[in-house]
Amino acid sequence: MTPAAFGKHIVTHRATPKTVSAALQALWWAKKGDWDQAHRIVMDEHSREAARVHAYLHRVEGDIGNAGYWYRQAARKAETGALDAEWDDIVAELTR
Repeated sequence: MTPAAFGKHIVTHRATPKTVSAALQALWWAKKGDWDQAHRIVMDEHSREAARVHAYLHRVEGDIGNAGYWYRQAARKAETGALDAEWDDIVAELTR
């Protein structure tokens, strides 16, 4: 799935695509405005991709300390830019 197709799916569907990773499912719910559902999805995942999304979600929440922990789990430098740009970057990376 391309980033554009993923974005279109968010607008046109009520459920996540069945063929995408848990990390992408969480981003789908985050973009829909359901932070709790997004967080539930990545909470029990143990991949670096899920950790990166987990970090992003805690940035959205405003919990920068917790976000920092999850960026470290993802082996990534903590993001400080616009949240929308980070979401786009993560989707681009995970849909390659």
